[in-house]
Amino acid sequence: MTPEELANLAHVRRARDLMDREYARPLDVAALARAALMSTAHFSRQFRATYGETPYTYLMLRRIERAKALLRGGEMSVTEVCMAVGCASLGSFSARFTEVVGMTPTAYRADDHSALASVPGCIAKDVTRPKREPTRPKREPTRPKREPTRPKREPTRPTRKPDLGAASRETSRIEEAREAVAA
Repeated sequence: MTPEELANLAHVRRARDLMDREYARPLDVAALARAALMSTAHFSRQFRATYGETPYTYLMLRRIERAKALLRGGEMSVTEVCMAVGCASLGSFSARFTEVVGMTPTAYRADDHSALASVPGCIAKDVTRPKREPTRPKREPTRPKREPTRPKREPTRPTRKPDLGAASRETSRIEEAREAVAA
């Protein structure tokens, strides 16, 4: 790595650390770019190249991670959790939470989390960390256009469905963590 690349990496890490610490504050890409001493476009490109996701996606995953911990505690309502993690819109928070976790915040709060009681906090944090699966399939290489043999149909817009397998993957990770602790 060149000295310039190392300096860029340090600046991008500074912004990521800011997101980890101040996730509840209203942060936008411009504020994060200022913390990284970069322009917004350059910061977004560097962040994605370094961490494999956009700054906004990273921030939302940290907020959802914290929301999951607060909801497992069961002492706060979904609205209180939404505001505590820095989301201004309950609808947007619930939609993103459902997309990432695979169930609504209310269902997650009502779910049984007693399996995590015997797992140390540092492992539970890693096991329950939300992971975003790519929602769009990779594009195939374009082919040369051919003459249409059938009349064109109107394209249909696919609807997004929540990943219902996320909850079962989390449960299996909890079981693996419990077995690792017991061993």
